[in-house]
Amino acid sequence: MTIDATQRSASFQLILETTEQLIKEKGCRQTTLQDIIERTGLSKGAIYHYVSGKDELMGLILKSKAEAMNDQFNEAVASTKGPDASLPIQSITTGIFAHTDDADVSNKIFTYLLSQNDHPKVAAMMRDLYDFSLQMAVRWIEVGQNAGAIPASVDAKQAATMFLTYTYGLRVQNVIAKDAEGALKGNDVFRFILRSLM
Repeated sequence: MTIDATQRSASFQLILETTEQLIKEKGCRQTTLQDIIERTGLSKGAIYHYVSGKDELMGLILKSKAEAMNDQFNEAVASTKGPDASLPIQSITTGIFAHTDDADVSNKIFTYLLSQNDHPKVAAMMRDLYDFSLQMAVRWIEVGQNAGAIPASVDAKQAATMFLTYTYGLRVQNVIAKDAEGALKGNDVFRFILRSLM
């Protein structure tokens, strides 16, 4: 499940954006490929040129969201002067919090695909997404280490694994206990991540 140059075409972007809008309106289960075909005006063959089905399309939306978060991280790194991890970690925290909101399309998709994890194709796709996210988090930590903002003694893979566990936990918590007293705020998450890397 990779987003290659072919999939970055205007038609594919239209499919992604339309699917996101339909999920906002109808939810994951009620959104069908027929809905996407009708809303985009593309043929069934055009849709299947890019994806093998709705679940793969949803997985690609999640991956595109992760790539966008990575782009925001890279922008924050580029504008950081000296060995300071605050701005890059703040960009990560903002991205995490946006995607853990139970109304966020990516969280709706994440929750839906988890519920479909007994299907081998979905399980493989979710594992691919996890591996992609883990590699991305390892790179973030290594960038911080190379800049002198994160100690070299931090095990990048272990910290990235813990980071993903924490992020996935936040997603689930916000679905189950979205209005619970004592729910974490963005600043709480920022401080936790910063402390865990120092």
